[in-house]
Amino acid sequence: MRMIATAATVAIIFFSCKSRLSEAERLDLSKTPVQTVDDMYIIQSEGGRLQMRIEADVMEHYDSDTMSVDMFPKGLQVFSYNEEGELEAHLRSDNATHEKSKKGGEEIWKAYGNVVVKNIIKQETMETDTIYWDRKNQEIYTDCYVRLYSPDGFTQGYGLRSDEKVRNSAIMRPFNNYAVVVKDTTEVRIDSVNFIGPLLKRK
Repeated sequence: MRMIATAATVAIIFFSCKSRLSEAERLDLSKTPVQTVDDMYIIQSEGGRLQMRIEADVMEHYDSDTMSVDMFPKGLQVFSYNEEGELEAHLRSDNATHEKSKKGGEEIWKAYGNVVVKNIIKQETMETDTIYWDRKNQEIYTDCYVRLYSPDGFTQGYGLRSDEKVRNSAIMRPFNNYAVVVKDTTEVRIDSVNFIGPLLKRK
C-alpha cells in the first residue's frame, strides 16, 4: 500500500465478531502496531511551497493514552527544501522512531544506525550513529561520535548541535581535525542535485 499525506495518519479498526474482539483484548497495544504502512510517502507543504518529503519502506504506528509512536524498522529518508524550493538537506538512517506527546506537544524524531545527513547546497556531510530532531524547538542534536566533512576540511568529535535545516552545525567536543587553508579563488561549485543544466536554444 502506498500512502501520500500532508498530516498525521488516522487508523480505524473494526471488529466484526465477539471472537475477534476477545482476541484483540488479549493483545498488548504497547507492543502491537495499530497500523502498518508499506511504501510510506509523506509531503509537507505550506502555501503551496514544498517544505519536506519523508519516505520509508515500512511504518508501524503504535498508540497509547499519553503518546503516539511511529517506528521505521527498515530505515527512513527525509528531504528538506529551502525557501526557493531547492533540495537543501537529506537524511538517511537504517532505523528511526517518531514520538509525539498527546499532552505536552513534544515531538521527537530519532534516527539511528549509519545515519548520514547532507547539506546539499553547502556540500557538507555528517555521519553518526544516532541523531535526534526536536521539531518543537527546531533543533537537531546528538551526544554520539560525529564526523563532519565540508569543502573547508574535516571535523570529528562527540556531540553536535544544529538548526533543523543543518545550516549551522557545531561539534561540541572536537578532536584531531584538519582544515583546507589555501583555496583556489577561481573555484566554481555546482549543486549537482538542483542543477538543471543549460537551457537549449529554440530553433
